[in-house]
Amino acid sequence: MKLNGLRELFLDELKDLYSAESQLVKALPKMAKSATSEQLQAAFSDHLEQTREHVNRLEQIGENLGVKLSGKKCKAMEGLIKEGKEVIDSDGADDIIDLALIAAAQRVEHYEISAYGSARPWPNNLATLRQFNFSKRL
Repeated sequence: MKLNGLRELFLDELKDLYSAESQLVKALPKMAKSATSEQLQAAFSDHLEQTREHVNRLEQIGENLGVKLSGKKCKAMEGLIKEGKEVIDSDGADDIIDLALIAAAQRVEHYEISAYGSARPWPNNLATLRQFNFSKRL
């Protein structure tokens, strides 16, 4: 991967986020099905709807930028989902499995918070740099 400037970095991050959210859309129904608590099932279902909205928003951003966001695999989310699948495949008391599912979901949420938090200011920085013509590589 070649990152010549902030635009390329931002687009790469968008592609990573798109992959992460798309993977999560597939994983959340499995987590909801594995949960025994009705509240936890509902929380996973609610999160699924939010995640679908995130995918749609990312697709809109890609369209606005004239870029297709598919084609990159978020390895971090792939690993987090793999860990979640280990919980789903585990044997144990229902309440312990539910707690383990919550922990897996929290790790996913922290990854998303970090990824969006990193990418969020970049468009403003890009616009500022363009305005003042600080870098021709933007």
